[in-house]
Amino acid sequence: MKEILSTKNAMIKEFKKLHKKKHREEKQQYIIEGFHLIEEAAKANEEITWILYNQRGKTEWSEWLEGQPEELLIEVSDEVLVSLSELPTPQGMIAIVQMPNHEGDIQFSGSWLLLDNVQDPGNVGTMIRTADAAGLSGVILGEGSSDIYNTKVLRAMQGSNYHLPVIRKPLAEMIDGFKEAQIPIYGTELNPEAVSYEEIKKVNDYALIMGNEGQGVSACFLEKTDKNIYIPIRGVAESLNVAIAAGILMYHLTK
Repeated sequence: MKEILSTKNAMIKEFKKLHKKKHREEKQQYIIEGFHLIEEAAKANEEITWILYNQRGKTEWSEWLEGQPEELLIEVSDEVLVSLSELPTPQGMIAIVQMPNHEGDIQFSGSWLLLDNVQDPGNVGTMIRTADAAGLSGVILGEGSSDIYNTKVLRAMQGSNYHLPVIRKPLAEMIDGFKEAQIPIYGTELNPEAVSYEEIKKVNDYALIMGNEGQGVSACFLEKTDKNIYIPIRGVAESLNVAIAAGILMYHLTK
């Protein structure tokens, strides 16, 4: 077991860089904070490179830590943990995890959520968590969508990224794949041709596209859908939050 007490330590400086997307992609690693997310990663057999903990972590989760390989453990000072954390109050434990390779995981069957330029980290994380809860097959992140290894996305997902594949791919390519497999593709748009989601029957296989918070789904994708659907607004609110709308539609569509 290692011990690091200084924030100037070379390893700590490298770990801090993982808060930036560019460095995460270079190293193919990311940071998760808090025992719950670390335990979820371990249960999913993700490749955990390091587990860093302070005295609080050692006290609260000593039994779990004793079950981990000693060569992964680093006991750190409170100052070090604070320097690595992006939370207002660090939770006593941080892990460095290798990014998984989901390149071969796309199967054009089942139910999939496709995100087109959804930029808000909280929305992306919430939709992935809801897709997990609704029993979807996976989530595809299109161009412009928030990085799932962003701290806010990781917190909002609450470990759901370890329960179903979350894959970054060009949506045009994926939509063509679903069309070739004769999987119905639903876009979300409020226009004269769109129909209320209540008119759509539950199915085993489908692809649902949710779009940017302000601009919606790109017109080029809406042209390729089998049906564009909307959620009726019965009150005075102008619109629904995209994550709320996605939850309603996923639960309605999924057989």
